[in-house]
Amino acid sequence: MKKLFLLIVIAISCNGLAQKVKDSVLSRKMDKYRYLSISLPPSYTKETKKVYPLLLLLDGDYLFDPFQGTMNYGYYWDDLPEVIIVGLSQSKDREDDCTFDETTGLPEGKGEDFFEFIGGELMPYIQNKYRTSNFRIIAGHDITAGFMNLFLYKDNPLFNAYISLSPELPLEMENRVAERLGTLKQNIFYYQSSGEGDIKKMKEKIATLDTNIKALNSSTLNYRYDDFKGATHYSLVLFSIPSALYQFFAAYQPISITEFQEKIVKLESGYVDYLKNKYDVLEKALGIKMNIRINDFKAIEAAILKNKAYGEFEQLAQLSHKMYPRTMLGDYHMAMYYENMGDLKNAARYYQNAFQLQPIGDLTKDMMLDKAGSLKSQIKK
Repeated sequence: MKKLFLLIVIAISCNGLAQKVKDSVLSRKMDKYRYLSISLPPSYTKETKKVYPLLLLLDGDYLFDPFQGTMNYGYYWDDLPEVIIVGLSQSKDREDDCTFDETTGLPEGKGEDFFEFIGGELMPYIQNKYRTSNFRIIAGHDITAGFMNLFLYKDNPLFNAYISLSPELPLEMENRVAERLGTLKQNIFYYQSSGEGDIKKMKEKIATLDTNIKALNSSTLNYRYDDFKGATHYSLVLFSIPSALYQFFAAYQPISITEFQEKIVKLESGYVDYLKNKYDVLEKALGIKMNIRINDFKAIEAAILKNKAYGEFEQLAQLSHKMYPRTMLGDYHMAMYYENMGDLKNAARYYQNAFQLQPIGDLTKDMMLDKAGSLKSQIKK
């Protein structure tokens, strides 16, 4: 537990990686300004056409810093993507914002106004002013976590992903949320957590919701529940944030040793298709479009060599030419194809061609010359 707290402290100290600005939006529905803390990604001002996933935090007064710190820490190690974080201040309003009718379990009065403010005023404001993608996450803690579940009641939920930190669930929500998750056709990410020392009446409903969700047979639901040993209603937040974010963005992470050994190497074929699919899922499910990492190319190279599936180097070359057209990567892969197929003459030619292009990763001009020279000497013999 101490190690995890240390991780969070370090993560929060990394918040210089992103730009933090203040903003506000006038709500005509509530006849008042609502105040926002915004974290813009490091690349936001440079890559002016790039769009980013949105992370909306209810209880932004105290959830903003730990979420921003975790995202910055993950981004530093290329485990988590850049996102736009919006923290909504609720310190004086959270009780009114989350007003429910005790007989229906639905928002009423100021709670209904707040619900309409998020969907009808806040989200359009954010989407018009900031470059957000179609992947939207919402997070809350206790009453705001329960409140955010209301967006799942809509036919077309406003958010794709939900981080529910020890939610206080209104009447029948432990049944209604599961029913909705079971009927939705689009991909939904859902995370909830509790702690060993959590509030008993809340934890009982959370456990019921967990049981109901796990009984579903849904191919479109990405679900995780954590019950943290030794955690209180408040400390569980620091454990939950990295768990939820790494769950949601698992597809973003580079190929790990575990993924390589347990998934890729065990394939009989289709190594290049595996790589393509990994990044296709990233774009379709999370709205993140990016070039394939060089290290991921290297992992597929290693799998092809280990399993002697040399014919796939030709497919890999086509993909690397597409991703990095001005670099030597594509010609290097073609050279590996011919070299391993026994055509040393064409292999040497492609290594020479690679020499004339831009180095990339651990591929250098000296390396290409050496490989070409070595193969030519073998041909002469």
